[in-house]
Amino acid sequence: MDTHRIDNPYTGETVAERPLLVASEVEGLVSRAFRAHKQWTRVPLPERIALCERFCQEFEKDGERIAREVTQQMGKPLSQARGEVKTALFRARTMMSLATEALRDEPLPPVPGFTRFIRHDPVGVVLDISAWNYPLLITVNVVLPSVLAGNAVIIKSANRTALCGDAFARAFEKAGAPENLVVAIDAAHDVCAQIIARQEVGFVSFTGSVRGGHEVYREGAKRFIDVGLELGGKDPAYVAPDADLDHAIANIVDGAFYNAGQSCCGIERIYVHSSVYDRFVEGALAEVRKYRLGDPLEAASSMGPMAQPDAPQKLAAQVAEARAKGGRVLCGGAPIHDAAGKGRFFDPCLVVEATHAMHGLMVEESFGPIVGVQRVADDDEAVRLMNDSPYGLTAAIWTRDQERAFRVGAQIETGTFFMNRCDSLDPLLPWTGVKDTGKGMTLSKYGFLGVTRRKSFHLRTQT
Repeated sequence: MDTHRIDNPYTGETVAERPLLVASEVEGLVSRAFRAHKQWTRVPLPERIALCERFCQEFEKDGERIAREVTQQMGKPLSQARGEVKTALFRARTMMSLATEALRDEPLPPVPGFTRFIRHDPVGVVLDISAWNYPLLITVNVVLPSVLAGNAVIIKSANRTALCGDAFARAFEKAGAPENLVVAIDAAHDVCAQIIARQEVGFVSFTGSVRGGHEVYREGAKRFIDVGLELGGKDPAYVAPDADLDHAIANIVDGAFYNAGQSCCGIERIYVHSSVYDRFVEGALAEVRKYRLGDPLEAASSMGPMAQPDAPQKLAAQVAEARAKGGRVLCGGAPIHDAAGKGRFFDPCLVVEATHAMHGLMVEESFGPIVGVQRVADDDEAVRLMNDSPYGLTAAIWTRDQERAFRVGAQIETGTFFMNRCDSLDPLLPWTGVKDTGKGMTLSKYGFLGVTRRKSFHLRTQT
């Protein structure tokens, strides 16, 4: 039997070894999920909401185990993993609060002799191919609206965090969900393609690389089904001359280095007005030097190891390119171990005098604890550089002038624009992106669109 191994990024020890779904199992898996959907779609919405509340309660009871498994699988400090559990529950309950309005029939203006309305029907089976960097949040964004809408869900977590899919399936089972309504699998790319090919599957959500997104989108296109894609970011921050500098420094550094920089919406490039550039750099350097690398299960550790084995060397190559093209590396920039000689860490790195000639650092995704700072002369130069990337997930400005934020934000090619904050999701706002970041959206009332299809009712009541 084919398996994959999950290693602990800090100790190197095996966390789990998982069997992979084989091709001969696909038909039974999807058929069982579809039967569960057909049963579930007949359940009234208030009962679906009640099940999801019981899911939340079971997930919360299991929260410490889930958080520790996140840390052991991908290296995030335990305090941050515990925070992810709480945020996942908050998002789940937010989507539950929106479900009644989002899924209700939409009546049209009355016409004598006719009844007309639009219904939001479930799509059937939803395949959620989730990522490892926020394995609970990315999954809850899809699973909860799917179940609320009347679908069954197959969760294919990233191999790195496969135990997280189990946590969702386990909590739904304990909550009393119909058998096979929410199932978790481990599968290779070719087997996922076979699942997408099944007629019972009506929507696929994928979070991951651009290359992976193209592959999943091609498979979905063979059947004309919708595919939601969130494929990464190179999110910019602009510090305007009127910014509250102390707030900007603390907020931006946290947004760049939280979760060891392994965040699609983390700050990866910083543009600072010339008038405040030197003061910003001095303050940012002091903030970066505060990080403590170590065992992510220990409270004193504020940054964990890199989740993926190849990440430190990729980041080191970006630093080398930046240095060769005139960048000054003020701190960090190399793969290291902690004081105990453990962990695949990358020393948090701040590069100044950056330019877009440093393609890896300032244009392509880094996905690690590294950020470049570039000097700009005015808002127009900041806008031009912020848009000079193949990605468009979030962007942010630090300014005291809301009109400036409106003016700059209107010009930025991005899914979300922030003022005086970053790396944050409000579940009442749609989470979406442009360009190579992908298509579709999760969260908010619009997060139900992908997991439902519109059905028009046009009834003549008088003949």
